[in-house]
Amino acid sequence: MDHVDKILAQWQQQRPDLNVAPMGTLGRLKRLNHVLMRAMEKTWAHYGLNESSFDVLATLRREGAPYALSPSDLMASTMVTSGTMTHRLQQLEKAGLIERVKNPDDGRGFLISLSGKGFALIDEAVAAHTETQARLVNGLSDKQRSQLDDLLKRLLAGLE
Repeated sequence: MDHVDKILAQWQQQRPDLNVAPMGTLGRLKRLNHVLMRAMEKTWAHYGLNESSFDVLATLRREGAPYALSPSDLMASTMVTSGTMTHRLQQLEKAGLIERVKNPDDGRGFLISLSGKGFALIDEAVAAHTETQARLVNGLSDKQRSQLDDLLKRLLAGLE
C-alpha cells in the first residue's frame, strides 16, 4: 500500500457511495509530477537554469541551425503569454544566452537566437536532463515504459 491507497481506503470508509478509483490515478500522477519536477529542477539549477529558461533554450536548440525563432513562434512553441515570454527573453538576454537578430525574411522583425554561450550551455544541460529523465524511469522496463506512454497518450488525447 502506498500513501494514495491509504487515502482511498479512508474515503471508502467515510464515503462508500463514491467511486474514488479516479482519485487514486490522479493522486498518483500529482505526486509523481512533484517528484519528477524536483529532480529535474535540481538538474536545471546545476546549470543556472529553471524550467522556464530551460524551455526557451531547449526550444531554440531543437529547432536546428540557425537556432532562431520569431518571438511569436517561440511563444506558440512554449505556450506562454507575450508578457511572460518578454520577461523570460529579457532575463536570458541579460545572461548572454540569447540574442536578438534581424529577421532575414522580414526587415521589420527580429528573431531570438541562441548565443554561442547559450548554445554551449543548453547542449550540456540537455544531456544532463536526459540522463536525469532516464534515471527517473529506470524502475520500468522498456516495455512497461512504452505501455505507460501509450496509456498517457490516450488519456491526454481524450482531454485535449
